Amino acid sequence: MDPIARIERALDCAVGAAEVRGCPPGLAKAMHYAVFPGGARIRPRLCLAVAWACGDPDPASTDAAASAIELLHCASLVHDDLPCFDDSPIRRGRPSVHSAFGERLAVLAGDALIVLAFQTMGRRIPAAPEAMGRVIATVAEGVGAPHGICAGQAWECEGEVALADYHREKTGSLFVAATVAGAESAGAPSDTWRVVGERLGEAYQVADDLGDATGMRQGFGKPVGQDDTHGRPNAALALGVTGAIHRMKGLVASAIDAVPNCPGAPLLRDLIASEARRIMPEELLRLAA
Repeated sequence: MDPIARIERALDCAVGAAEVRGCPPGLAKAMHYAVFPGGARIRPRLCLAVAWACGDPDPASTDAAASAIELLHCASLVHDDLPCFDDSPIRRGRPSVHSAFGERLAVLAGDALIVLAFQTMGRRIPAAPEAMGRVIATVAEGVGAPHGICAGQAWECEGEVALADYHREKTGSLFVAATVAGAESAGAPSDTWRVVGERLGEAYQVADDLGDATGMRQGFGKPVGQDDTHGRPNAALALGVTGAIHRMKGLVASAIDAVPNCPGAPLLRDLIASEARRIMPEELLRLAA
């Protein structure tokens, strides 16, 4: 099955488990709206690609891990857009969840998606207790404290933060969860996959910083200039546009080099290179040529 179709099917099943009789209709609609239609689904695609590279012996467990990671990502976007953070009226080219459903339902929808992610993984424990136990611990590490996406968001509330720490926790941590959980869901050694997630996650955030600072938002569908407005760390502001572009290119190359030798390595390296081209506007690449 095509990876995107596989991800959408898993997400349909996960979100459908919450959209049942008895769930408050507004909450169900807000949750569905937050997840569908999605963006590039790069994190679950990465999770599936790593599992496939490791043989993918248990697709159901991998699907649970991949869909949970995307649910957590979607929840983080809902919360990130709230008035207490970015106060963003737009996400993925349409009204953000709090703009469409109100702030109270947006908070609750984000919270419910977080819980749903762990419910989704928990349902696979009876079938694969050892693998899913490791997956759940890995994913939890990527979203909580001290080094998950919650910690990354919390750094915005501090007076000072190192750019690398901010990038590693706000964005990189969930990419690490995707690569490591992909290997763990397949019952494969996962240590070698951590670096791939770290490098790719930081590259993705540098690209996002460039889009925010320059106004070139290729495929992000959200407002620009947010980092400067809110006084947040930004690679383009810290390193200059050319420096940030070179930084991103180096991170992508490092991620590709870190992919261990395995039967699926060539396709995974192609996926990383393709994603790098997708998120980086050609106009910016020409600036640093």
